[in-house]
Amino acid sequence: MTSHDVTLEWTGGPSRTIEVAADETVLEAAQRAGVRLPYDCRKGTCITCVGRLLALDGGGADADTDAEADSDADTDEDEDETDRPLDAADWFTYRRPPQALTESEGAEGYVLLCIASPRTDCRIEVGPRVRAAVGDSPWA
Repeated sequence: MTSHDVTLEWTGGPSRTIEVAADETVLEAAQRAGVRLPYDCRKGTCITCVGRLLALDGGGADADTDAEADSDADTDEDEDETDRPLDAADWFTYRRPPQALTESEGAEGYVLLCIASPRTDCRIEVGPRVRAAVGDSPWA
């Protein structure tokens, strides 16, 4: 069975890498690994579990270094493309549509960890600052 390594990064705090099996969500894998993440509905109808996709991990630290070297030679137009947030819908499979996020929030990299399974290794920012950036649930 396929699995992906997901690094959870708390703003200004620690990070922890967990293995997420193909048939589980990031929240389920975190709980299995003993990592505490906030959650409430487990159905994608609130934003308690929201995270933000920071990067795709294709090659570890070396990939970051190569990207920096390449960006020095790129034009401003190319740099704008790499500065764009990653669209969470491109890199996660949802068990059901995420009702608590707008399409634009998803396009900015926000993902509901209670119903999302990664399609690749990645890094996700988690914690209260991410939740505050999204705002209130549309159901509140």
